[in-house]
Amino acid sequence: MALLNYDVLAKSGYNGFILRNAPEKIMQFGEGNFLRAFVDYFFDVANEKAGFNGKAVLVQPIASGLSDMINQQEGLYTLYLRGSEKGSKVDLKRVISSCSRALNPYAPEGWAKVLELAKSPDLEIVVSNTTEAGIVYDEASKFDEVPPSSFPAKLTRVLYERFKAGLGGLVILSCELIDNNGKELLNCVNKYIASWGLDDAFKKWVNEKNIFCSTLVDRIVPGRIRDPKELEALNKVNGYEDNLLDVGEVFGVWVIEGPAELEDKLPFKKAGVPVHVVPDVTPYKKRKVRILNGAHTGFVPGAYLAGFDIVRDCMHNDTIKGFMNKMLYDEIIPTLPLDKKDLNEFAAAVEDRFNNPFVNHELMSISLNSTSKWRARNMPSLLEYVEEKKTLPPCLTMSLAAYIAFYSSDIQELNEKGLVCKREKNSYTISDDRWALEFYFAHKDDSPEQLVHAVLTNKDMWGQDLTQIAGLEAEVVKDLKKIRADGAEAAFKSVI
Repeated sequence: MALLNYDVLAKSGYNGFILRNAPEKIMQFGEGNFLRAFVDYFFDVANEKAGFNGKAVLVQPIASGLSDMINQQEGLYTLYLRGSEKGSKVDLKRVISSCSRALNPYAPEGWAKVLELAKSPDLEIVVSNTTEAGIVYDEASKFDEVPPSSFPAKLTRVLYERFKAGLGGLVILSCELIDNNGKELLNCVNKYIASWGLDDAFKKWVNEKNIFCSTLVDRIVPGRIRDPKELEALNKVNGYEDNLLDVGEVFGVWVIEGPAELEDKLPFKKAGVPVHVVPDVTPYKKRKVRILNGAHTGFVPGAYLAGFDIVRDCMHNDTIKGFMNKMLYDEIIPTLPLDKKDLNEFAAAVEDRFNNPFVNHELMSISLNSTSKWRARNMPSLLEYVEEKKTLPPCLTMSLAAYIAFYSSDIQELNEKGLVCKREKNSYTISDDRWALEFYFAHKDDSPEQLVHAVLTNKDMWGQDLTQIAGLEAEVVKDLKKIRADGAEAAFKSVI
């Protein structure tokens, strides 16, 4: 079977949107599954719906990568967006043609080609996703390295070449999963300008003519299909071999922090895709952490004790789903500083995302590091609810008891892999910070009252003494006893 390229695609009979030639307007640091299923998809739709007429050049951020494969397929790849929308199964296919080529800066002449692209008058946007460790200042990175080792150092060189060519600034969209990613990237660039002794005019140009945007990205991307039989079947249906085939969930939102005029400069609003320019990305991050991540951490420990193993099955159980929704709509959303219609729509999408028929999301994988997750994702909602309502939120309180129950259910042993506990039919191993696991093992023989008191007064866990919240300790003891006596599903049902 022929490898995907423009001629092969034409012969296959594919009749979707394809843009073969267009100016290279985007330099993208990162060529992995996520960016291709998220950013490059949005630019592809913008080419079709908004007349953006632009292509992305993908720059391989590390020595090993996909550049050769991308170039062999002339930048083309097949994207499947799969999931559930309003309870209905969705499986969409689109051949993405928004990428022109890939550059490997570690190959001979590769870095020179990156710097040549930097001087292109067509270039408008830089996108990056170089992992959480990508935005770091590495003092070992030098101006004349080929290429500089760190991503911010590479970007500084790209901007310097552009500045020396007398060209205008760029819009820089950082997609790394750290807080204030755009601000941190600019901070690193300024450090390189100082340490490399670059002139003040360049520093002024970087800070005044370029727009460094912090962004929030939200799409689950399973990536490549691992089952060779499924991949073979899809290639047969498509009529070509695709070594870059990518899979993401249907839901996707990109929130970009920037000035209001940026919304008209970027092509996404006109294209009608869920990419939003806002003055501050912080509330949207809070929305994601409190609702999406908080829902997971809020129901998963109890759902696992109730006998469930994957998220989708939980959404088919009226009690677990009802518990999650009551926690979201009655206890979490009222504490968030965003438009309630927007929050309700986001929460409704969460149920669809958790009900994805294509993803077997295991509860045990979500349970990893639940101690720090409950503190970051659920505790703020509980504290703010108590502050505003002057009463305890029943579902969040129950979720705290369920977390404790999960970490203390018939403890068997503590070994090098984690804390081994037991539910009715099987043992399970909890993974968390060692100190947290050692704490629960040390308290394995406690009564419910002793255990809850020890947990809630542990400032290493929560940064404060939670027994100071009126009534919380007694309520968590009561909930823990109910979970142990009647089972987690019955306990969840008692608060909805």
